[in-house]
Amino acid sequence: MLAKRIIPCLDVLGGKVVKGENFIGLKDAGGIAGLAAKYSGEGADELVFLDIAASGERRLAKGGWIKKAASALNIPFTVGGGISGIGQIREILRMGADKISLNTAAINNPSLVRDASEKFGAQCVVVAIDARNENGAWRVYSYGGKVSTGLDALAWAKQCEKLGAGEILLTSIDRDGTGKGFDCELTGQVAGIVGIPVIASGGAGSPRDFLDVFTKGKADAALAAGIFHYGSIRIGEVKGYLCDNGVGVRLEK
Repeated sequence: MLAKRIIPCLDVLGGKVVKGENFIGLKDAGGIAGLAAKYSGEGADELVFLDIAASGERRLAKGGWIKKAASALNIPFTVGGGISGIGQIREILRMGADKISLNTAAINNPSLVRDASEKFGAQCVVVAIDARNENGAWRVYSYGGKVSTGLDALAWAKQCEKLGAGEILLTSIDRDGTGKGFDCELTGQVAGIVGIPVIASGGAGSPRDFLDVFTKGKADAALAAGIFHYGSIRIGEVKGYLCDNGVGVRLEK
């Protein structure tokens, strides 16, 4: 069985890492290079970098910020933000990214997922799905959680797999930044209908939350931001707890 992955996330705005709750109330959480180096040294399995204003501002994730993070890393690195074409994907990969994350662009142009997968390989293509519970159904949002698309999150995840996505980065907007735990019901339902890895995101507040999303939610990886940025929990603490509770993780030698 593959080891479960712990993935810190850098949400970047104005050249700084920020964090809020339910995608709003963003506050400064630190510098890009400093946090990237910190997590690389603490045993993170991968890192995700999201230029959260890029899609709304109709631009590509800023190269200078990406290079800052890449220069401090020796672990796999995913970049998202404003990517809308094959040429831009190639540019991001040349900046040091190992994978790219598509969200709004995939919704607006699903064929981009297929084209990217065919050109660069499915292992390089992550589709990010931001979902909110509305009357018992999970609906997909775009543009950093600002625009409701009306899409059903489960159906969209399945479609993304068929288009060639290599992974799903699944964020519960309702849980984001709350520290109340991942949405294991949402994660479990998506993981149950797709055959590609699902990265759970939104709500981590304790090591137990990671255990729950791996066991109850059937996630392949878990992403967190605020609890790591502000020092509430360290990556090694999470991995030690998971190991003690029978979950396979990669431990530092």
